[in-house]
Amino acid sequence: MRVIMHSKLKVINSFEEKKSEWEEREKTLPPLKGLKKLPKMPGVTRDTARFLRLKSLYYLIREDEKSLLPRFIFKKPLKHGFSLLKSYLKKKPYVLDGDFFYIGLKNKAEFEKEIQAPDTLFYLGFSYCHKPFECPSGRFTDQCIRDPKNPICGKCFIGKCANLSKNTELLFIPTVHYIGEQMMLAVKENPGKKIRFLITACEMSLKMFADWGNMIGIKGIGVRLDGRICNTMRAFVLSERGIKPGLTVILDETQKQMLELISKRYDIS
Repeated sequence: MRVIMHSKLKVINSFEEKKSEWEEREKTLPPLKGLKKLPKMPGVTRDTARFLRLKSLYYLIREDEKSLLPRFIFKKPLKHGFSLLKSYLKKKPYVLDGDFFYIGLKNKAEFEKEIQAPDTLFYLGFSYCHKPFECPSGRFTDQCIRDPKNPICGKCFIGKCANLSKNTELLFIPTVHYIGEQMMLAVKENPGKKIRFLITACEMSLKMFADWGNMIGIKGIGVRLDGRICNTMRAFVLSERGIKPGLTVILDETQKQMLELISKRYDIS
């Protein structure tokens, strides 16, 4: 007896095919709670901007319960001390283009080249404050179920990026000390690798901690968030403790640029 088997399963090979399938399903799902309109807020208030780098140094030391910074710096004090001083001597420790803060890099082309190199470890991170209010994993946490069958995850940009990513380490960031610890561990545990990142954060956080990325020796892009951002030290400190009633967002054009960068890692063997 001859058996004829008909397979209805579609094999999706390319990033664009997978992205298109995701977006077609996304159209069928109910909307998430969001901002009715984008508030007009400065990235950093004028008072907060004064001595911001000193404020960030004080905050990092004061809240460093695990003594991460001293332990990391003192292993190679001359190297890390010189890197930090060199960064501090720059007027700006980053290059800004649109919503992209390039840390240790000059432009997008350089970043694309770096993340396609075989000796690169790529970290994709998301600040918890732009998780949706309905997030099944909760907002102030480093967890994300990113279940493509879950209607919340299916409408969430974080869930979309996580499911479209390959050859990528994912991070869901509740605090600056959490991301600092993860980056320091990455450097320590992968001495033969280049650490490159694409991480979302509010403008103030990116300006506060770019120097420390330069000190550690990692390179990448900080993606500026919009919406109900933290633009004062008080709001930032409350957010670090999980008190963040507002929602931040990534603008549509910036989302497209992020997905383009994520696609560069898709076919790396």
